[in-house]
Amino acid sequence: MKQHHAEATLIFDVSEHDFAQRVLEGSRERPILVDFWADWCAPCRVLTPILERVVHAHGGRVALAKVEVDDNMRLAGHYRLRGFPTVILFRDGEPTDRFSGARHEHAVREFIDSHLGAA
Repeated sequence: MKQHHAEATLIFDVSEHDFAQRVLEGSRERPILVDFWADWCAPCRVLTPILERVVHAHGGRVALAKVEVDDNMRLAGHYRLRGFPTVILFRDGEPTDRFSGARHEHAVREFIDSHLGAA
């Protein structure tokens, strides 16, 4: 699935190699949700399209980085992930909040909105 350039900066895959630059540094410009997922994880396959829809709906105010945990175990260990999917919100280079497990779209919107405040 090809991504348009604007979408590629809004929703992107990230690994241990570019996490610091794309997520930690990038979160100084706007909040970044990081979706820690695994191919074998059924709830992950449910949550990812929901995260993508909600990020698009926020019109660039928040970005989404996707980390495949089997290929990036050090990141999963560093952030002490207990289960998947786990979503961590990064702001100003720091993890500020998280949730684990699949969520309904309205719950994901509320999670993001609670951190963005009024437009």
